[in-house]
Parts: sequence; C-alpha cells; structure tokens
Amino acid sequence: MKKWLIYLVVASIVLVIAACGEDTTDETSSDQDTETETETNQEQEEKTEIVVEHELGTTTVPVNPETIAVFDFGTIDSLDYLGVEVDALPTANVPSYLEKFEDEHYTNAGTLFEPDFETLANLNPDLIIISGRTQEAYDDLTELAPTIYLGVDTARYLESFEENVTLLGEIFEKETEAEEAVSTVKAEAEAVQALVSADETALIILTNDGSVNAYGPGSRFGIIHDELGVSPISEEIEASTHGQNISFEYIAEQNPDYLYVVDRNAVTGGDYTAETTLDNALINETKAKKNDQITYLTPDYWYVSSGGITSVSEMINEVKVSIAE
Repeated sequence: MKKWLIYLVVASIVLVIAACGEDTTDETSSDQDTETETETNQEQEEKTEIVVEHELGTTTVPVNPETIAVFDFGTIDSLDYLGVEVDALPTANVPSYLEKFEDEHYTNAGTLFEPDFETLANLNPDLIIISGRTQEAYDDLTELAPTIYLGVDTARYLESFEENVTLLGEIFEKETEAEEAVSTVKAEAEAVQALVSADETALIILTNDGSVNAYGPGSRFGIIHDELGVSPISEEIEASTHGQNISFEYIAEQNPDYLYVVDRNAVTGGDYTAETTLDNALINETKAKKNDQITYLTPDYWYVSSGGITSVSEMINEVKVSIAE
C-alpha cells in the first residue's frame, strides 16, 4: 500500500508539472504573438515617408503631405479624381474640365516651363510634382521641397499610367480608389481592342499654324496604336515629342481609313484651326474623309493633361466612338 501511495503521489506531481509547463508555453507563445502583432501595427502606424524612384532621381516623400504644388495637369486630374486637394499650380491654360482650379483659392505657381520660385518659397510646400514640361527646373525645385517626376512613359502608356496612379494612391493613402480607377481604365481599353479591325489603318496628326506633324507607335499619342490596337498606317513614323513633319501629299499617298487629329492651336491660339488646315483637295480624297472617319480629338485630354485618370478614360472613349460609328 505504501508503494502504491508513493507512485500515486509521484504521478500527481508529474502531471501538475507538465500542466504548468503547457500553461507557461501557451502563455509565452501568446505573449510573443501579441508582441509581434503590436510591433507590426506600430510599424504601419509609423510609416510617414515613402522612398520614390523616378526618372530624375530618388526622393523621400512624406505620406499625406499637407501642402502640394503640381506642375502637371494629368496629375492634377488624377488627384482631383482621388479627392486630394491641390494647393498650387500653373493657373494659365487650365483644361476646361478642370476649370475649378482657375479659382483664386489656388495659388498661381508660375507656368509649366517657368515655376515661380518666390511664390513657392513662401508657400513652403511639403511636396512638388512635375512632368516633362518642368523637368529643366527639377534641381532648383528640390531645394524648396521634395520633388518627384510623374510623367507618362508613352512607350508603355497604360503600364506607366498605372504606376503613377498607384503611387499617388500610396502617397495620399487612397490605395483602394487608385486600384479601382486603374481597373476601370484597363477594362475600357480592352473593350476598344475588341472592336478594332486589323484590316483598317489610322494616322495620328497634330496641326499647328497650318503645318502637320505625324505621330506613330511609341509616340505621345501612340496609345491609339500601342494600347488600343488600331493599326498604324506606317511603322516608320519617327517617335519624337514633336512628331514627324509631313505634307498633305504624304497623307493622300498613305490614305488611312482613320485620321486622328489634335489641334494645337485650340490650346495655344493662332489663326488656323485643324478643320481649316485639312480642308483641301488632297485630304478630301482620302478614305478617312470620304467615310467620315476624321476624328478631332479633344486637345485638353490629349495635349494638355494626358496621363490623368479622367483624361485617359476620355481618350480611350473618343477612339471607341470613332470606331463604333
């Protein structure tokens, strides 16, 4: 009996120790999980800056900057769509669909090519955003505030557009809105691709004071070919910023099914309009003219503020309408 009693006591002690060990392990594991979760939450809460690599350099940008100056109407378009307030911008030549930014409530920060450095210094912005037209002033602007380049890479238009909008969503904590906007635009592009006929060709031109420049794949207006699938009349058109100078004879010889026209004078002013420039015997004999397939694209979207959420959506829609008619 004594031996059995001793065995029972020892067994009880072992079970108690084991149970205590399990409780300690569970408590330790639980404590570690709680600490890890707390540290993760703290890291997320403490994320106040983002390192942005862009075409002109690497810049540390504050999250949710309070005061921002923007020298790119495409970016202003996207920020407005996302519900982010802009404080300063070039108030001349504001696209008509963004006319609210002409209000005196917004600080006039100069022009796209010549920022007003004194005004910007007084404004003391937390972030400056620029694109191609302002890139020459980049080094000087970085002396005033963190500055990033957010132009669209026309050689990969929609991919670059997505990167820019996604970045804006991250900076201003509008990730969900940015993702939804990009998804919508990509779906719109795919819808146009489904309508395009590979047998029909197009030529994109810009008219300016009576002269005509052509734009092909990879150019500033190349989204029509590269992303929407409309066949170019020629693969040899120079993909330069200002396009390739061409004659009316060239257009007549190429004889495109579709002619897409951007009227620069509609933005800059001048004595010529695109319609009057193209009103001649050579153009009137083209398939595009005879089949009523000359489309005058909206300069505000294509020339002034390309790359914005609204502008890109409208650009895609204009091509869609031209094909569907």
